[in-house]
Amino acid sequence: MSIEDRIDADFRVLQLLSQSFPNIAAASSEIINLEAILNLPKGTEHFMADIHGEYEAFLHILKNASGNIKRKVKELYADSLSSDEIRELCTLIYYPEQKLQIIKNQKMDDSALMNESFYSTTLQRLIRVCQSVSSKYTRSKVRKALPMEFAYIIEELLHESPSDDDKHAYFDGIIESIVATGRADAFIIALATVIQQLAVDQLHILGDIFDRGPGAHIIMDRLCEHHSFDIQWGNHDALWMGAAAGNDCCIANVLRLSLRYGNMQTLEDGYGINLVPLATFAMETYASDPCDLFGPRLDKDDTTHNEKTRRLIAQMHKAISIIQFKLEAQMIQRRPEWHMEDRLVLQCIDKQRGVFVRNGIEYEMTDTFFPTLDPAHPFDLTAEEAELVRQLHHSFRVSDKLQKHVKCLFTHGCMYAIYNGNLLFHASVPLNADGSLKEVDLNGQRFSGRDLLHHIGMTMRAAFNADTPREEKRFARDYFWYLWCGQDSPLFDKDRMATFERYFLRDKSTHEERKGYYYLLRDDEQVCNRILDAFGVQGKHRHIINGHVPVRVAGGESPVKANGKLMVIDGGLSKAYHDTTGIAGYTLVFHSRGFELIQHEPFESADDAISRGTDIVSSKQIVELSGRRLRVRDTDKGRELQSQIEELKELLYAYRHGIIKERARK
Repeated sequence: MSIEDRIDADFRVLQLLSQSFPNIAAASSEIINLEAILNLPKGTEHFMADIHGEYEAFLHILKNASGNIKRKVKELYADSLSSDEIRELCTLIYYPEQKLQIIKNQKMDDSALMNESFYSTTLQRLIRVCQSVSSKYTRSKVRKALPMEFAYIIEELLHESPSDDDKHAYFDGIIESIVATGRADAFIIALATVIQQLAVDQLHILGDIFDRGPGAHIIMDRLCEHHSFDIQWGNHDALWMGAAAGNDCCIANVLRLSLRYGNMQTLEDGYGINLVPLATFAMETYASDPCDLFGPRLDKDDTTHNEKTRRLIAQMHKAISIIQFKLEAQMIQRRPEWHMEDRLVLQCIDKQRGVFVRNGIEYEMTDTFFPTLDPAHPFDLTAEEAELVRQLHHSFRVSDKLQKHVKCLFTHGCMYAIYNGNLLFHASVPLNADGSLKEVDLNGQRFSGRDLLHHIGMTMRAAFNADTPREEKRFARDYFWYLWCGQDSPLFDKDRMATFERYFLRDKSTHEERKGYYYLLRDDEQVCNRILDAFGVQGKHRHIINGHVPVRVAGGESPVKANGKLMVIDGGLSKAYHDTTGIAGYTLVFHSRGFELIQHEPFESADDAISRGTDIVSSKQIVELSGRRLRVRDTDKGRELQSQIEELKELLYAYRHGIIKERARK
């Protein structure tokens, strides 16, 4: 197509573009600017999955940029600072407010010395680190990351060198003024924040922010403030989203899991969920029941739960579990198209004989005390249970903070995403036995692959959309529970969720949950290529990145599969998985040189990191190196910029040939 034909086809776009670039000079300047950006190194992307509420470890990994900040500091100061000084500087970058207070307490007797030497030295070191992490970005992008209060000063210092004789006095003068005006602490905090932000250009969270850990709400608070991130929803995220939408099955599951792991902080402190009605009901209904099988799973060194508290949690745990099985049975009967009749488990309990009978086979039970179960109507809630469900439903629906966090999940999230040749999703893409994409029914229509994940995402959003028709909204609200445990759910992808069997049946063969074909075939490079093709992911170096299933590193399992086409980055950040994986989480880092997988050891605590300067011990594995350094032009953003350049060139042609008239810039 000739340029005249392109201009004719794009004429309305060019007219709009001319509003921002009204003449040849303006359009030319923007082309020069964009061409320069294309030649910068690509920004660093960090991928994390399966955080499961472990907020302290997650926040520390964000603060140290998966160890990248410490590596930068070592590169800059290996020859001039001791290992203790490097550790102190890094801790100051990670936790500036807390570390400054400790330093002040230590230097209380000699505050003048601290003002004159400490601040000057520290500021110069931090500026040098900031210069290093900002070097791959344009001044404009760095400027946007700067706090307004200190933006001008930081920008001046970042682009001046104290070793330049002509600028030495200028540089020192700025630092001296910062100290003299009493703004050194605030300036150090600002610099540390900028360093943390610039060390990670884009953060990808591949699902399961929520679960057993104590601080999912704290993680969400931090993410809502983060400068650039995206989320691919996980099964636990969908469960909490469903609870926020008012799905009572999801609410019961959220409560059961929280009680199972003694995680009351997220419910009560984080979201203000009123658990008093549940506690009252459980104490009365299960007063004579030891509830031994329902005691919370706590850390070995837990000291926050005494025996009385543990017993109350166990009673609440059992109470909500029975309510959950009743609510799920009602859902299954309301949605026969989901074919989950095998989960109608309560009707199989022979309450009189204390056995479980299914398909003519009797199974021994671990617990036979069911005071609220009516054998004639096993799925009906008692009047007390129904009132409790109503109260819990109300508590979840009116939690402003929970609704705010769910809105953030929708704003920044989806079922899948494609970034720079990488297909991101939490768990799976449903497959047939031959590796082909499986067609799945969704409210009467059948979808597979990309269409399936897209329409599931739209269904989830419909549950919160005020304009959604009533019946459609009801289905959308119900569907959150199917996403949690339905056979064809891409967030679950197993034949069943055997929760009841694991609680109540001694025969461990009944506990089995058979995984879908995605998990059986994902090591096959051809299968991965087929999925990538179906999602339209192009390029020689394309990958699938997901989490969901912990990688058993201790057992020799590799997170890199299918000849490098698939990377599974669930390394067990949650403490509950440390014994299973043998490590404490992964971060996958994609920078201008290629992919590195950062393997983390267990994190003690933020208090320990602040007081003793401890850090997460991390080791890196080179997954894939690029033959040349990747530039912005090699990324999705680069392709967008290149399109803008082509449009600007068309605008230049239109100006020069009088097709569009130039105007003076106002």
